[in-house]
Amino acid sequence: MPKDFSRGRRIADQIQRELSEIIRLELKDPRVDLITITDVEVTQDNAHAKIFFTALGEPVQQEAATKALNHAAGFLRSALAKSIKLRTVPQLHFHYDISVERGVRLSKLIDDAVSGTGADKKRP
Repeated sequence: MPKDFSRGRRIADQIQRELSEIIRLELKDPRVDLITITDVEVTQDNAHAKIFFTALGEPVQQEAATKALNHAAGFLRSALAKSIKLRTVPQLHFHYDISVERGVRLSKLIDDAVSGTGADKKRP
């Protein structure tokens, strides 16, 4: 069982590296200029891959980037098939990764609590 997990993780890592390059070099959509692929999760049968990404900008721009990436999923999948050797290249599903924003927000809350500028400071 650990072998299967490590193979799946290696495939996910390779997909992440290759997709980053394909998006950067070949995808000519201005809505996806400033995105970073943060993680890839591949199903055990390699039929589907969830690609998590972050994008700079407002929520409207992030929504546009999600739509653009999902619209270009067929092109990205065929370009991926040319660059990696798998029997079946997974269907690509793009999801905006909120974990980075959540981490920044929590870090700020912790910093505020430590410095005393948080909620305790506001109480009389």
